[in-house]
Amino acid sequence: MASYQLIKEVGIEGALRVQRKDCAVSIDVSHDGSSGSTLQGRDPSSSPERNAATSSGRLVSLDIFRGLTVVLMIIVDNAGGIIPSINHSPWNGLTLADFVMPFFLFMVGVSLGLVYKNMPCRATASNKALLRALKLLILGILLQGGLFHGLNNLTYGVDLEQIRWMGILQRIAVAYLFTALCEIWLRNEDKATSAQLLLKKYQWHWIMMGTLILVYVILLYGLYVPDWEFQSSNVASTDAETYMVKCGVRGDTGPACNAAGMIDRTILGIQHLYRSPIYARTEQCSMNSPGYGPLPPGAPSWCKAPFDPEGILSTLMAIVTTLIGLQYGHAIVNFKDHNDRLILWLGSSSIFIIVGVLCDFSGMHMNKALYSLSYTCVTAGVAGILLAAIYALVDVHGYRRFTTVLKWIGMNSLMIYILVACNIIPLVLQGFYWRHPANNILSLIGLTGSKF
Repeated sequence: MASYQLIKEVGIEGALRVQRKDCAVSIDVSHDGSSGSTLQGRDPSSSPERNAATSSGRLVSLDIFRGLTVVLMIIVDNAGGIIPSINHSPWNGLTLADFVMPFFLFMVGVSLGLVYKNMPCRATASNKALLRALKLLILGILLQGGLFHGLNNLTYGVDLEQIRWMGILQRIAVAYLFTALCEIWLRNEDKATSAQLLLKKYQWHWIMMGTLILVYVILLYGLYVPDWEFQSSNVASTDAETYMVKCGVRGDTGPACNAAGMIDRTILGIQHLYRSPIYARTEQCSMNSPGYGPLPPGAPSWCKAPFDPEGILSTLMAIVTTLIGLQYGHAIVNFKDHNDRLILWLGSSSIFIIVGVLCDFSGMHMNKALYSLSYTCVTAGVAGILLAAIYALVDVHGYRRFTTVLKWIGMNSLMIYILVACNIIPLVLQGFYWRHPANNILSLIGLTGSKF
């Protein structure tokens, strides 16, 4: 969600001035990957290779992809409760809502591939990337850490003993920083004129992806998960009731005994995890599954336990998605012909989807909460195909009708996410009421209850 704003700060729209004692260069960077340096005295806009860009030097398809993802996010967030089939899968499986997060991470990677095409001062670029990631991390903690109590509760403030450290913006910040540092430091300047040379040029990126996947798989399937307990407040009293979850297993990928949850409980603390886990919509935990509902008779104790879908272990695979997107950005930078880009994107995407489906059939099921390997591959492959389709339609064939709104949304994705998905607009509207806080604008349109 934050990819455009993060990239915009480093100058994707114009000249990027990088200064150091032994280094000062202005780099004109555009969305199509072409760049020109004032040291070389070359005007990049005069190059005949810029056949994929608009007159302003932007690839409109990138903004439209982001805008389309934001619209998808708004639809599933608001209609998911009404149509559970498009809401996030309760555990294993893949639904429309499950594509939103990987699509945003994928586009962060694509954008980074364009921004850092020329980066002579690596230390300066690293410091700036660290600062931007830190800003986004802090913003995520403020918006998603529990400070704002949400609809029907106009109070704010958070107990530091229960603040949620992980979240969507925090995950994007971590993935952005890791991918940016890989792009800045782990590459060579060889010219890539074929897919094989492109792999060689960025071989360390693929090694990092393989390492992250290996660490993820070893920890998820190799760690022993012992029995654990948690406390949950009783609605009828102020006393907290203690629940025991029986595990004593290794390699379990169910909601109760997976290693991802154990790592988060150990490092972050169970009191800092997300308190409305997605598995509360499973058949074991909801009489209205796949929607939320009352607990069925004999429901297991873990149905009430916190679980963070943006946890530590799953974030490793989120970084892999961003690194995959980075390679699609490299195709824009290194290949100027439309067909070369499309063939590379479609071929790579097909391979990712096939690998993901095979992993799913082998027992490594698609799971958004765990960000499984099969889920990573399939969602990255679908993102690549969607990018290729939008690119062919908009930038190759010049179809621009009905794309203005999506383009604007894509260029302001972080602002829209904060205002809409983080309930900032509804909270502001609730601040104006008649006689009683429940009598506000939202109650007039039926989103909250009124009290006259």
